[in-house]
Amino acid sequence: MVPSRRGRPTATWGGPPVTENDRPAERFRVVRYDTRGHGRTPVPPGDSTLDDLTDDVVALLDRLGVAQAHVVGLSIGGMTGLRLAVREPERVASLAVLCSSAHTGNVQTWRERAETARTQGTAVLAPTVASRWLTPGYAAAHPELVARLEAMISATDDEGYAGCCAAIAGMDLRPDLGRVTARTLVVSGADDPALPPEHQQLIADGVPGARLLSLSPAAHLANLEQPDQVTDALIAHATGGTA
Repeated sequence: MVPSRRGRPTATWGGPPVTENDRPAERFRVVRYDTRGHGRTPVPPGDSTLDDLTDDVVALLDRLGVAQAHVVGLSIGGMTGLRLAVREPERVASLAVLCSSAHTGNVQTWRERAETARTQGTAVLAPTVASRWLTPGYAAAHPELVARLEAMISATDDEGYAGCCAAIAGMDLRPDLGRVTARTLVVSGADDPALPPEHQQLIADGVPGARLLSLSPAAHLANLEQPDQVTDALIAHATGGTA
């Protein structure tokens, strides 16, 4: 384990809601944060870049006095984690990238989504976006969760959401994957329509020594559909074992 300056192992999380499983908190000091423009994090004007999001994580670690952390990121959080591992390798004890991508390949789609958020509001996007996050069967069995996810998207600041869409649109991490030196676990939702498994396979192939874990049934929020499997894998990865 790699201790922080405060003497406890630290894990950071970026991305959509994490599982409510508390077992990681029994072994680590767990820090969860809202990406800029989301939740209670301030909304900067204009578009953001992936380096902006990475700067935010570095500033958070510095503020908390954390020298090094096990970094876990889902979706845009995984993109941020990859960039952090390239730019600030000494800050990353291990890296877990969940349901994410090094290059989405649909730049225009993200630009159009940003424009929709700014002109019509995130509530218009909520049903379509949330429908990609869970498999149809799981969504049908958990309507209260679907409602919560849609409400979360609708409550996100329009400008903040659009700014992060721009960060994804302008991102291409493929040339940098070979520069990641942290032990890396890549988790893939086999049924993810938002970022299909080939995106995670590309990351696993590009990062030296990376391990790929595919989960099914699971869509974009694999941590919600398969909480025990994801938690076991994250704990094992952070402690140097295997899930």
